[in-house]
Amino acid sequence: MSTAPGRGPAADPRPLTGEPLPLDLVNTVWIDEGVRHDLLERPDGLSVWLRSAGFADTVPPDQDTLDALLATRRAVAALLDGSADAQQAADELNEILRHGRIQRRLGEAGPLSIVETDSPGWLAAWTAAEAYLRLLDEHPDRIRKCANPECVLHFYDISKNGKRRWCSMAGCGNRAKASRHYARHKQGVTTDR
Repeated sequence: MSTAPGRGPAADPRPLTGEPLPLDLVNTVWIDEGVRHDLLERPDGLSVWLRSAGFADTVPPDQDTLDALLATRRAVAALLDGSADAQQAADELNEILRHGRIQRRLGEAGPLSIVETDSPGWLAAWTAAEAYLRLLDEHPDRIRKCANPECVLHFYDISKNGKRRWCSMAGCGNRAKASRHYARHKQGVTTDR
C-alpha cells in the first residue's frame, strides 16, 4: 500500500461506497463529469478497495487477488446489466464460485461458517460472488442501477417503500432535480415571449 510520508492510507475516492460487497466491487468503476474512473487500475486502488471492503488483513494486495476480483467484477457487472451473453457471465460466476466453499463447524460458542478458498487471493472475489447469490435469493428486485443514464453505479435498495432511484440524492438525484427545474424554467421563458 502506498502512502505519502506522514499521512495515512489513501482515501477511497468513489462517489458511492458501503453497498453490499458484489455491488461495491462493481462500483469500483464510475463516471465523474463524463470521465470513466477505475479504482482497480490505480496503483494503490486494490489496497484501497480491500481496506474499504474489510479484507485488508486477510487478502494480499497482489496480482492474483486483482485478477480474481476483475473476473468477478466482469461477471457480476454483465449479469447486472443484462449483457447479451448472460449465460457466459453465469458460467464465469460459477467458475469463480468453484474456488471456495463455506465450511460449517461446531465451535465452543455454537455453529460456525468458515469460508475456505483455493488461496488467500480468491477470498474477496469468492465472497463477492457468493454474496451476489444471496442478494438474488433475498430481493433481486432491490438490486438497481442508478436512474441517471450517464451513471454506471448500482445499489441495493433498502428504503422502506422500495422506490429508490438514484445512487445518491446528493449526486445524481440533485442533478436530475436541477435538470428538471432548468427545463421547466427554460420552457416558461420561451412560452412567455
